[in-house]
Amino acid sequence: MRDLIRRIDSATPPDRDRAVDALRAVAILGVVLGHWLVTALVVDSGTLRCASPLRHLPQLTPVSWAFQTLAVFFLVGGQTGARSYACARARSTSYRRWLGARMARLFRPVAAVVVVWTVAAGAMLTSGVGLVTVHTLLKLVLSPLWFLLVFAALTAATPLVTGLHPLWPLTVVLYVDLCRFGFDGPSWLGWINVAAGWLVPYCLGAARARGGLRGRTTGWVLLAGGGAVTAFLVLFAGYPASMVGVPGAGISNLNPPTLAAVTFGLAQCGAALLLLGPLRRVLVRPAVWAAVALVNLSAMTVFLWHQTAMMAVTATGLFAGRALPGLHTVPDGPGWVLARLAWLPVFAAALLVCRAAFRTYEEGRPPRTGSRIVREGRSAREEEVRRARGTI
Repeated sequence: MRDLIRRIDSATPPDRDRAVDALRAVAILGVVLGHWLVTALVVDSGTLRCASPLRHLPQLTPVSWAFQTLAVFFLVGGQTGARSYACARARSTSYRRWLGARMARLFRPVAAVVVVWTVAAGAMLTSGVGLVTVHTLLKLVLSPLWFLLVFAALTAATPLVTGLHPLWPLTVVLYVDLCRFGFDGPSWLGWINVAAGWLVPYCLGAARARGGLRGRTTGWVLLAGGGAVTAFLVLFAGYPASMVGVPGAGISNLNPPTLAAVTFGLAQCGAALLLLGPLRRVLVRPAVWAAVALVNLSAMTVFLWHQTAMMAVTATGLFAGRALPGLHTVPDGPGWVLARLAWLPVFAAALLVCRAAFRTYEEGRPPRTGSRIVREGRSAREEEVRRARGTI
């Protein structure tokens, strides 16, 4: 382990912003933990159905504030996408080649999930598993893919949006919500916010890649301003307090994104910008950086398979012959919460198994040194050597 930590640290390019990688890791792990905490599979008359503790225990709403971290992921995506595209242009790399490389990284692991669950669904239906149960499981696995589709679309539009001010898509979100909720407009208008809402943090990240948003004042303005507007919208404008969907609720802040979700995301982006300095100081430690690097190496694998890990544990628990607390029971009390917290390490262990089985679809064929960061470090060192020899 010490040798692995040393190799990862020594192979990391000196100009790599480790704090940005840490934010990406935090965003992915936040989504994973959030899903594990607010999603329950309840056994009901021999079938499995989804339930949410947020419906029965509204006092758990702050959990959605802590673990709905998608805005931070889009912030990081905007920064890395804009910077990557700028580097590609400097190297005279075509847009098609640049986009193909980034899409391959996103969708290779998606193909593995789709194939495995197509086979699994067919096997379950053939063996007599009810259609309701199969539908519930497939919905849990496939519903997070909307996020990747939006992220892929924004990545493809990077050359067009890198110079776009975040206030423009924010204004679109404002007018869409005004039409929907203020003037009883058609509900389908809300789907415009799927692109416009997540374009706001993506544009913030692109602005940072251009050299903007460097002062701590910007972070404090985003954090305080976004938080204040979100509180106003929840307290006085009728927006729900939960930042994720709650079964049975009339309005969801996330599906599609509302103005409250976007302003809350701005507050999260402000907090993320304020954390960059402290994160850089902590990530100087090789062991901490190695942990962050390994999470980033399999970020999409972790995201795509975390629901499968939870369902695998839930299905295995059925062999106990009774409903296990925190796993198969209705999430309607503090006892369920405590039991679910005890199950989290088991979910994590199952996810590690999934990561070990499917991470190669994200990483591609690994070199003998074993990591993308090592590859980047090696390329940087080779480039320095060639420059020193005057070959480039």
